[in-house]
Amino acid sequence: RKKEMFKTSGGKYVAPQLLENAFKESRFVEQCMVIGEGQKFPAVLIVPAYEACQEWAKRHNHTYPGDSACHTDKNITDRIWRDIQTANEGFAKWEQVKQMRVLERVWTIEDGELTPTLKLKRKIIKKNFAAAIADIYGE
Repeated sequence: RKKEMFKTSGGKYVAPQLLENAFKESRFVEQCMVIGEGQKFPAVLIVPAYEACQEWAKRHNHTYPGDSACHTDKNITDRIWRDIQTANEGFAKWEQVKQMRVLERVWTIEDGELTPTLKLKRKIIKKNFAAAIADIYGE
């Protein structure tokens, strides 16, 4: 959607939906949102697909920390990051996501983060996860 495009501080335009669709092809990504308006680089907020993470942990003899602690597990976040980097290769240098944060909970309609048709409400997600965004950009 045209109105979702944003401009980085370097003056390059990024279409977040193209990136998000590429990232969602990973079985470890349930929901994601690309951010970076007015920033040096795009980044992504990710809600992991808990079942895939649990299954991956079991296959690799890794103790699954539970859905609520999944975002703090280095092995799981590294595995998700590998998929993000693979998807990144299909995009121009300035469009590529340089950082990600795995979030601790799923976005819901009840929390106002999704529309009834399950589209992202970007402003609300940015507000609700402001701490994670500040962490990415060192604000």
